[in-house]
Amino acid sequence: MKMPTPERAGRRRSKKVDGDARALILDAAEKLFAAHGFDATATAAIARAAGVPKGLIFYYFPTKDSILCALMAERVPAHPIGDIEAVVAPGDPATSLVNLDAALNLRDHHSSVLRVIMWREADTHPDVRKQLRRMRDQLLDTTARVLQASSPGQVQPGTLRACATAWVSAMLSIASTDRLHALDGLTLPGAEEILSLSRVVAAGLNNLE
Repeated sequence: MKMPTPERAGRRRSKKVDGDARALILDAAEKLFAAHGFDATATAAIARAAGVPKGLIFYYFPTKDSILCALMAERVPAHPIGDIEAVVAPGDPATSLVNLDAALNLRDHHSSVLRVIMWREADTHPDVRKQLRRMRDQLLDTTARVLQASSPGQVQPGTLRACATAWVSAMLSIASTDRLHALDGLTLPGAEEILSLSRVVAAGLNNLE
């Protein structure tokens, strides 16, 4: 079956809508996947929310899975943080970790792909799991560099890796469960909890061999 071209599928819409159709589809899919989940969101619902004909969705995205892949590829930051100097407090690893947590903003990120969708769909979609592993590896590298730059002295690579792993594992765990806590009306981890955790990890720089 021949798919409609954007011009034919959108002949009743403005040129502005035609030009923004792909972005409108991704915006609508992101909102619906975050609110209802991937499996519970029909392609027709995405089309309605985007204000485009259903056939136009398949012009840009052959399958619903390809929409999810596009969201993962385009709306998850390629690098968790650009310049670590902005978060490093010299001689104070604990404060540096708190600064890093605030800069990453995993629990309240502007993108619901990073805040909600990634965690919800990782168990059932290999591409999402792959993206999550990539982000975890980047976070480990960034955290290790922040710890090294903020430590009062030289730290062994194995110690850095162990402390970075503990911090990243905790942050990802908090980020993945906060969505459920928010739905249940529970209190999310606050500054004091994050600060306490950062102190425990920072203390490990001196205690691990």
